[in-house]
Amino acid sequence: MTTRPPAADAPAAAALHADLDGWTVDGVSELVGDRAFRALGREQVTPALVAARAAGPEAAAVLTRLFMLGDDVTRAQADAALSRLGTQGAERIGLVEAAGAEPGDAVRALVDVRPYSATTEDGQVDWWIASDQGESVTARAVGRDHVLGVGGASTTLASVTMRAPRRRVLDLGTGCGIQAMHASLHADSVVATDLSVRALAYARFNESVNAPALGAGAAAHRASSHRAWDLREGSMLEPVAGETFDLVVSNPPFVITPPGAPTYEYRDGGAVGDGVTAALITDVGTVLEPGGVAQLLGNWEIRAGASGEGEAGADWRIRIGRWLDAAPVPLDAWIIQRDALDAAEYAETWLRDAGVTADRDPALWSSAYEAYLRAFDEGGVEAIGFGLVVLRRPLTGAPTIRRFEEHEGAVAMPLGPTLAAGLEAHDWLASVSDAEVLDAALTVAPDVTKETHGRPLEAHPEHILLRQGGGFGRVIKADTALAGLVGACDGELTVGQIAHALAALLDVPAGEMIGGLVPAVRDLVRDGLLLR
Repeated sequence: MTTRPPAADAPAAAALHADLDGWTVDGVSELVGDRAFRALGREQVTPALVAARAAGPEAAAVLTRLFMLGDDVTRAQADAALSRLGTQGAERIGLVEAAGAEPGDAVRALVDVRPYSATTEDGQVDWWIASDQGESVTARAVGRDHVLGVGGASTTLASVTMRAPRRRVLDLGTGCGIQAMHASLHADSVVATDLSVRALAYARFNESVNAPALGAGAAAHRASSHRAWDLREGSMLEPVAGETFDLVVSNPPFVITPPGAPTYEYRDGGAVGDGVTAALITDVGTVLEPGGVAQLLGNWEIRAGASGEGEAGADWRIRIGRWLDAAPVPLDAWIIQRDALDAAEYAETWLRDAGVTADRDPALWSSAYEAYLRAFDEGGVEAIGFGLVVLRRPLTGAPTIRRFEEHEGAVAMPLGPTLAAGLEAHDWLASVSDAEVLDAALTVAPDVTKETHGRPLEAHPEHILLRQGGGFGRVIKADTALAGLVGACDGELTVGQIAHALAALLDVPAGEMIGGLVPAVRDLVRDGLLLR
């Protein structure tokens, strides 16, 4: 049964905000303990239920049991935990239902509400997010119009988004509204769209409950209070046709779902194959201001061998490159593939995501699984890539970036500052000659360390590694000359001065030394190991 999303007027939203104040992610972790908190990350609620029930009637325990774990509490407990809104007020706005009016009567939640925490460039934020209850609470597969809370993809997008002050931000496919909430901290205005009417209702509810905390970020100097979002129903870019934004963020419904497999509004955009990702990459430039940036998550098919499209091998770069070539507005592009799953792994991931399991519904599990395998095999799809797409409309002239990379290792979050610095470094490198690089006095980034490896009795190391502690955690293999140059980059000496000194020290012609070092220096600046 589909639950109607909650809706709160201003007094009720303010009362709920006050009741939830102090109920935080860290507080829940402390309440239930490390073991139970880790289990929640695996969508197992039993350890947390045991711990929260044992904690007694304190407000945090009651809120955790009621809203996160789907446990019944008494009306008296709910009234105490929601001292300003009360059980009656929570019933009125659609959060709970009560079995009766007596203090001992059971109260159960109709929706999931849980604390959310994130570290931003301006400090930590603590909010509360309402969404539909998941299958770990309901013990059934989610509905086709299910509204998801904050999942792994949502937190990834929030962490990688570049948070420069913005005039207008578009959150395309807002879902529960989490990206719009983050955008509110650094934007003058936010437009949030979704095909799902239920998702827009949840987004409006979450905005209203968290409104007091949405004007206190990087944009606070420009606006004394939170400016309400412009919420619009519609598919993809249709609701904003003819408008432009200086930032577009999107965790779109990019999941590839073949015919015969169940579909869900929150993840399926209705396109064939990876058409949702293709359409956004191709068309998003039409709604970007000059200099505007789009940051998207997406899936793309990795083809096995030559396909009907003439792709050579399984190079996903060629496929995405063609989407970029077809864009009516040429864009800078930086595409980072973070993972790749084969057809079986992909099917299992997205069936379990919706609560479809072999134990719960063997027939649906089997038929849907087969549909995935059949569709991918018939299409020559060897794997499905997942990653981050960063697109930018040039201020003037033609695009200068088309960068593809695979990075499946750990990254330092938030990654937004790293991406912003990478674009800034690229712009500088694109604007300067090799002679100007030689005239630059660079410094080593503070997170860079040098490692040497070799046999104990050898005078010189066999390998020298430059390791980046933050950002993408890149590891660069360096020769003696490059390691020497990096070690001398103190912001006083220029690259040219260091290169000439190394040439004399290593008895190498200066031209040869410079010719080898300048391209390597450009790479180190681009990747953030050397700073201007």
